[in-house]
Amino acid sequence: MKSKFELEIVNNVRKIRKELNKSQTYVAMILDVSDGYIGQIESSKSASMYSYDQLNKLAEDFDCSPKDFFPRTPLVKD
Repeated sequence: MKSKFELEIVNNVRKIRKELNKSQTYVAMILDVSDGYIGQIESSKSASMYSYDQLNKLAEDFDCSPKDFFPRTPLVKD
């Protein structure tokens, strides 16, 4: 399972990806991984997560800052 912090990163990547009309397949191609792996990353039930280098690659392709994927403020534990 992912932490709240990791889920926030994944959700921010997904949000920007969808705003840019990019598919999971497109992201997989950019990162040179399988479509299924992106599906695992985007699933809250999987521990799979983007690496920092992958986030940097996505930021470059999405024409944004890697900071855009991270929460704006610290997340409080439940």
